[in-house]
Amino acid sequence: MKKILAIGALTFALAASAAVPATAYAVTRSRAADTAQTAAVAAAVLRQGSKGDEVREVQRRLKQWGYYSGSVDGVFGAGTKKAVIAFQKKNGLTADGIVGKSTYAALGMNDSYNALDGKSPSGSSGSGSSNYTSSDLYLMAKAIYAEGRGESYTGQVAIGAVIMNRVKSSSFPNTISGVIYQKGAFTAVTDGQINLEPNQTAYNAAKDAMNGWDPTYGCLYYYNPAVATSAWIFNRKTVTVIGKHVFAI
Repeated sequence: MKKILAIGALTFALAASAAVPATAYAVTRSRAADTAQTAAVAAAVLRQGSKGDEVREVQRRLKQWGYYSGSVDGVFGAGTKKAVIAFQKKNGLTADGIVGKSTYAALGMNDSYNALDGKSPSGSSGSGSSNYTSSDLYLMAKAIYAEGRGESYTGQVAIGAVIMNRVKSSSFPNTISGVIYQKGAFTAVTDGQINLEPNQTAYNAAKDAMNGWDPTYGCLYYYNPAVATSAWIFNRKTVTVIGKHVFAI
C-alpha cells in the first residue's frame, strides 16, 4: 500500500513539475507577442529621426499641400517636423510634430491609420485601389482634372471621393466608369472636358480617393453655387465646403 502511495505521489510531483514550464512558456510567449505589438505600433508612429516609405509619403502629401518645401527623401528631419506641426495646427490637432493615428487620418493615410488601429490595410480588406484597374485610375484622374483642376489638392481628392461614394451606394452604378458616364451626372462629360489629358496632381488625387481618403465625409453630390442652375441640388444637405464646391448628401 505504501509502495502504491509512493508511486502516486511521485507521479503527481512529476506532472506538477512538467506543468510549470508550460505555464511559464505561455506567459513568456504572451509577453513576447505584446512586446512585438508594442514595437510594431512604435515603428508605425513617425517622429523626427524616422526613415522610410511612410515618411516619404507624408512628405509628398505635405509638399503637395504647401506645408513642406524640403526634399521628399524619406528622412524625418527638422523640416518635416516643422511641416507636420503646421499641418496639425491647421487641422486642429495636437501640434507635437509626431505622426500618429489622428494625423494619419487627417492626412488621408488610411492604411497607416488602420495599422495603428489594429485593422487590416485597406488594400487587403477590399477597399483599396488595388481592386481597380489602370483604366479606372486614368478615368478617375480625367474626371478630377476636368471637374476640379482649379481647386486645391484636397478639393480634387474630394471630387474623387464623391465618385467613390457613388460606386459604393446602391443608388448609383457600381463601377467608376458607370458613375462618371451616368447621364447628366457630371458637367465635364456633357461639355467634353472629360477628354482633356489629366496632370500628375489629378492622378495623385485619384489614387488618394481610391485608397479611401474622403474629405467630404461620405457625400454623394457636389456643386458650385455660383454656376449651378438646378433647384434640386440646392435642397441637398450641405456637409462641407471645399474651395468653390459645396459637398452634400
